[in-house]
Amino acid sequence: MTMDITLLFKASVKTVKTRNKAIGIGFDSGKDEILKRGRPKSGFCPKAREVVANITKLKDFLLQHRKDYVSGGSLISSEVSRMTDSERDQIDQDAQIFMRTCSEAIRTLRHEAEKQVGSAQTKDHRGAVLDLIEAYLRGVCKLYSEQRAIRVKRVVDKKRLEQQEEEEGSLSVCSPEETERIDTYPTGNLWEEGREEDELSPEEMQMFEQENQRLVGEMNSLVDEVKQIEGKVVEISRLQEIFAEKVLHQETEIDNIHQMVVGATENVKEGNEDIREAIKNNAGFRVWILFFLVMCSFSLLFLDWYDS
Repeated sequence: MTMDITLLFKASVKTVKTRNKAIGIGFDSGKDEILKRGRPKSGFCPKAREVVANITKLKDFLLQHRKDYVSGGSLISSEVSRMTDSERDQIDQDAQIFMRTCSEAIRTLRHEAEKQVGSAQTKDHRGAVLDLIEAYLRGVCKLYSEQRAIRVKRVVDKKRLEQQEEEEGSLSVCSPEETERIDTYPTGNLWEEGREEDELSPEEMQMFEQENQRLVGEMNSLVDEVKQIEGKVVEISRLQEIFAEKVLHQETEIDNIHQMVVGATENVKEGNEDIREAIKNNAGFRVWILFFLVMCSFSLLFLDWYDS
């Protein structure tokens, strides 16, 4: 049967504290020594924080200029964009360089973390931290890819609309013969003839209906083409995101392969040294055997001479 001796333990501790206090021994000194002991600092944490801060700066920059970046080819927004196409191209170039630099920094940190001597728990912790930072970078890459896909889609839509307006404008322009005929037409009876021409004949009505049907068909085909282009742009954005993820995974695999190659090179060097040592030992062994045989030969000759 178990007994609860908690009260007895607390009373004993209180008695010991009172006695030590009367003697002049305190417990704070040991506690202070324990708290003053610091863990050995490494450069991993500051570098990881710096990488996270840089990725956060890129994310904030993209979100801050998202409206101006995307509204370049917008057909609905009536506001004038404060960002030019050259500035958008510069943002694309800088963002790609920045993401590549962050990815390189993560790969360097992973390589350094694997090289440093420490416990397995510390290595696992640093690997998990780098995985989280890499996932954060992939999220920012996805945000940039979506913004760029929206921009490309709007630019394509704007070009299609401009092309359509140019085609409609070319249809509405009169030919030189019609212009000359209008200029040479007598102006005296324009009012009467205009009133007569207000009423359209059935042939003209049919012609206008055919023209209207043709324009409607062209508009439907343009809408279908725009939808196809939109689907292709979304697919390109998705493929670009997958490509960015694959590149990040391949960098890790390339780093592992590099480490394996370095290890294999060291093993080959050690093997070559062992082979050289074995060759030296074998040569010395052969010299000793030859010396032994020569000495045996001289001994036999000396014994034969001595017996004779």
